[in-house]
Amino acid sequence: MTTWHLFKGQGDPSTVDFPAPPPWRRFAMRDAPLHNMVEIEGHYDSPYWNPARTYRTPMRILDAINAALTLRRPLLLTGRPGSGKSSLIYRVAYELSLGPVLVWPVNSRTTLKDGLYDYDAIARLQERRLQHDGDASAPQSGSEPRNMPDDIGRFITLRALGTALLPSSRPRALLIDEIDKADPDLPNDLLNILEDGWFEIPELQRHESPEVQVRIADPIADRADKTAYTVITRGRVSCAEFPFIVMTSNGEREFPQAFQRRCIRVDLAPPTEDDVCRIVAAHLGESVAQDALGNIQEFVNSEDVAATDQLLNALYIVHALNGGNLSDEQRIKDLLMRPLT
Repeated sequence: MTTWHLFKGQGDPSTVDFPAPPPWRRFAMRDAPLHNMVEIEGHYDSPYWNPARTYRTPMRILDAINAALTLRRPLLLTGRPGSGKSSLIYRVAYELSLGPVLVWPVNSRTTLKDGLYDYDAIARLQERRLQHDGDASAPQSGSEPRNMPDDIGRFITLRALGTALLPSSRPRALLIDEIDKADPDLPNDLLNILEDGWFEIPELQRHESPEVQVRIADPIADRADKTAYTVITRGRVSCAEFPFIVMTSNGEREFPQAFQRRCIRVDLAPPTEDDVCRIVAAHLGESVAQDALGNIQEFVNSEDVAATDQLLNALYIVHALNGGNLSDEQRIKDLLMRPLT
């Protein structure tokens, strides 16, 4: 293991010291007040981190992961469906104490603004009308109708990418899932964000108050049915540490060269027999992994495309619940392990 590897792929949560980013990846907001990031300290036993605890990192991609961490560049991870692409970032965030993973799922209608923030202009207009109607109907004792403060922050929510760019002492972890399903314009629209690490909210820049409190994305707070907030100054969000971004792709399209050169690109090869044994043991125990070795070898050597979670589903029923009763095995495999292509 080389000395520049921050992430080992098999350690317990710890707070490692990140090296300084290269000169071309340092941002102007490093001296700004830092957002109080939700740490994973005290959440080790939370079910939220189950994907991280059971994920087994392919050792052959450690260089790519650590290059992305060190150079503050996004990791573009390409692999077949069900190969564990989306789970990798949970393992990294868990081991390096990067806080809960922010998730931005992408589809063909997704725009850049969907990842940055949401502004509910209709709700704000309705509230202002209600305030105006209330003022107009209230008894007037020789005074003008009162002017209620315009709390625009109640109608703005930072989404996953916007929250990841808040200035914090450590990089946040952001998953941009299935970016190959996006509109062709989205990768190009992301270029400035990936290069500069900041964005502006025009609605706040036009507002009379220089500081506005807004809601943010926070997976831990959401699970506790709570709301997390931060304060935006002059309508601008700029990172102090560029987030650790993993973008997943099923390889269904090519990306522009300008987008590719801003990423660390790696192909996630199909898992080896050893990889699958480690995955099965992590989820179902060593005994099941040994009993199911024949199934694992058949899965690895098959020309049909199936996902690892399909194998886990079948092994759970056949070996963990059904005591390895082979009379049901083929029927269950035919049901749960149908090829994806």
